[in-house]
Amino acid sequence: MKWSTAIRNLGELAQASSDLAASPAAKYALPVTQLWAAQEILGMPRDIEWVTVAVVVDLPVEDVPWLVKPNGSEHWENFTRAAKHPIVTLWRSAQAPVWNHYLSRPALFWDRRTGLDADALQALSEGRGEEVRISAPAPDEFRARLEDDLAVSLGALRERTRAYEDRRWSPGKFTAVADELGEASNGYVDLLDGLGRVL
Repeated sequence: MKWSTAIRNLGELAQASSDLAASPAAKYALPVTQLWAAQEILGMPRDIEWVTVAVVVDLPVEDVPWLVKPNGSEHWENFTRAAKHPIVTLWRSAQAPVWNHYLSRPALFWDRRTGLDADALQALSEGRGEEVRISAPAPDEFRARLEDDLAVSLGALRERTRAYEDRRWSPGKFTAVADELGEASNGYVDLLDGLGRVL
C-alpha cells in the first residue's frame, strides 16, 4: 500500500468515526473516543502493508483486554469501513493509557470531542510522526503498565477458558467461544513476552 493511501485511510476512518458519533446510531454503537496511529505509519514515507490504529473505547479496562475485540467492534469496523481497508485495529480502554509495549509512543489523530487533528495527519503524511508522538514513559511506569495489562489479560484468559470448557461438549457451533479464547491467549502471551523483554 502506498503511503498516500495509508494516510487517506486514516483520514477516512476519522471522518467515518465523526459521522458515527454524530448519528442516531451512536447510542447503539461502541463509545469510541479516540483514534491513535501506531507502528509503521509513524516513520518515514514508504510502501507499507497495513496501518495500525489503536481504537480507544469508553469501557472498563476489564472489558478491553489486550488483543481482544470488545462486543460491538465488528459493527463499528463495518460502519467505518475499517474492515474493508488494510487497517489493523487494536482496542484499548479510555480508562487506562493507550500505550504499551507494542503501541510505542502512538500519535493521536482523532478525538470524539474535537474531530480530526489535521496537523497530526499532515505530520504523518510528511514523515514527521516523531513530532506528534507522545513522550516515552519512564522505565518504572512502563513496567507497571505492562503488569496491569497482564493482570487484565490473565483475567480474560481465565474467563474465556471457563466459557470454552462450558461449551466444549454442548451441541451446536462454538466457533465464537473458541475465537474469544484464542484472542485472550494471544494477548496474554504477547504481554508476557513484552514484559520479559523489560525485566
